[in-house]
Amino acid sequence: MNYEADVYWNKGVLHDVNQDSLVLIQALTSQGRVLMAAICDGMGGMDMGEVASGYLTEELVTWFYDGLLDAIGKKKALWIIGRCAKRKLYQIQRRIECYAGKRSLEIGTTMSMLILWEKRYLIWHLGDSRIYRLKRGREAKVQLLTKDHADNEGRLFKCIGNFGYFVPDFTMGSVKKGEAFLICSDGFRKRIDVEEMGEALSPSRIRENRIRKHLREIGDAAMRRGERDDISAVYVKVH
Repeated sequence: MNYEADVYWNKGVLHDVNQDSLVLIQALTSQGRVLMAAICDGMGGMDMGEVASGYLTEELVTWFYDGLLDAIGKKKALWIIGRCAKRKLYQIQRRIECYAGKRSLEIGTTMSMLILWEKRYLIWHLGDSRIYRLKRGREAKVQLLTKDHADNEGRLFKCIGNFGYFVPDFTMGSVKKGEAFLICSDGFRKRIDVEEMGEALSPSRIRENRIRKHLREIGDAAMRRGERDDISAVYVKVH
């Protein structure tokens, strides 16, 4: 499999800094091409959300090279890779707790992480960022692959931070050529309905090197409709 991918990242007007952090990285291995994409949305209304999300994304990149690629090179089973990631996330949680405790802070971040490896995808998820799969067609069929960990008023009840350890949701599935995946923060998708998203981001509509243009169109539409939060997205098309 080959992947065409790009990102959109906008600070919005609610915060002085963008509290979202994202990852888009891939490597060619002896077992095929491997891609990681992730969105981490620092929790607004708390201390230094950008620190939590930034630290988490840095640690995910480290795990990609030191943990994931090593496991794939050794042909480890997918369930073992899943367990390895959960162990890494537990370590990150403890370090965030230690950092926040020494400074009397409350910090947290969502995390939605996608791994693509040949004909499989793996997802780890906490919070209300989302991962969608878009299948080919003039108006793409949009499938939500994650579940929001938030109440009806948008308050998170699961995240990565100094609020105790939550086991991330872990799911796996198959990947087909011609489909695409969208990882996004809540600011990107709250004011956009699923039909609009499917039409704008259909893999059949997006031509080579045009991904960022389509993501920006959705981001601009969200802001015109009153979105003030940070807006971030990663889009990956499978070839």
